[in-house]
Amino acid sequence: MEPHREPVAWRLCLMVSSHVVGTVNIVTVLTIAPLISRDLSLSATQFGFFVTAYYTAQAIWSMPAGGLVDRYGVGRMLITAHAVMAVGALLLAMAPSYGLCLLALFLMGIGYSMVNPATGRGVLAWFPAQRRGTAMGIKQFGVPLGGIFAAGNGALATLVAWPSLMVGIAVAIVCNGLICIYLLKFFRPRAADRPSLIATIRAVMTDRNVNLFTLVGGLVNIGQTNFFAFLTLFLRDVAGASQPMAGFAMGVAQTTSAIARLGWGAIGDKWFLGRRRVLMAWICGAAALFLVMMVGVGPGWGLWYAIALVGLLGVTIASFAPVAQAISAELVEPQLAGSAMGYNMTGVHIGGMIGPPLFGAFVDWSGGYGAGWLATAVLVAAGTALLVFRFREGVADQ
Repeated sequence: MEPHREPVAWRLCLMVSSHVVGTVNIVTVLTIAPLISRDLSLSATQFGFFVTAYYTAQAIWSMPAGGLVDRYGVGRMLITAHAVMAVGALLLAMAPSYGLCLLALFLMGIGYSMVNPATGRGVLAWFPAQRRGTAMGIKQFGVPLGGIFAAGNGALATLVAWPSLMVGIAVAIVCNGLICIYLLKFFRPRAADRPSLIATIRAVMTDRNVNLFTLVGGLVNIGQTNFFAFLTLFLRDVAGASQPMAGFAMGVAQTTSAIARLGWGAIGDKWFLGRRRVLMAWICGAAALFLVMMVGVGPGWGLWYAIALVGLLGVTIASFAPVAQAISAELVEPQLAGSAMGYNMTGVHIGGMIGPPLFGAFVDWSGGYGAGWLATAVLVAAGTALLVFRFREGVADQ
């Protein structure tokens, strides 16, 4: 592990900002979903495939990305990630057809698939075990912070054309990518120490415990993905929310998640070191219950009931990632951490790939959102049960 030769605060700030710009990219698309759906005349199922394209890309590339982080270092992979995300944002802004929009979302997914393994590997390399959960929570704080900015874009979209918003996002991504050049001098494995990409992938894919946790991640992430993918559409269609109010609800979810991610990381370090599985089980179990309660949302006062549930889901289903990533990084030897996180994110993104079209199909089939929320809750509960009864948590050598 790389020695701590200088303060790591600036490196942690860059990891946070990398999550911010990557999240603004996709969450802006989700926040302005009604506008994109209107302009392209999309059904719920068709919009679901927008999110599927994004998560398919992440499912395909997360595993190689993790191995490449172990081989080439954090800085190189983050710079590459920013370049690909910027291209995706620009393509969406200029795309004249549904097919090219799907390609844009696919490129966004390829780019962001490199961010989690790179930043997670950075936390493992630069922080000791007793501060690792807190550091994971801080760097993951960038996800809801980006979501807050994206929620603001939802309101701004009533004044500015959404393609112009995407161009602005692409510019922000490029600027942050250029600053990440600073990270090139940290965690840069020597050629002689670079592990074989095939060997690292084989090592994590043959670990039964890693495989089980990857399945858990996929099931639980169906809940998170469906929650964010359909939140604004759900509130518009069922609770009668305006576009600014729907954007406000997205901001509530992202704000509560920002606070919770910091809190869960610190709580994991203080009271659940070596038992992070227990903390994650409580978070995800509560989330399954709150997803069931979404069935009771309606117009009028039901909108405020929905806002309250959105806050609770922001604390739970939207905030399990720091705990999950700390578990994943500690399941294997440090030199395999990037690959393990990449493999885990593959499962997470497969869940994200499957969830939205499944949810959309339930909506189109039943004529309402209730069946979609119930199915999502069942899958999250199944993942939580596997975590509690089958998964064995292990801490890698520090």
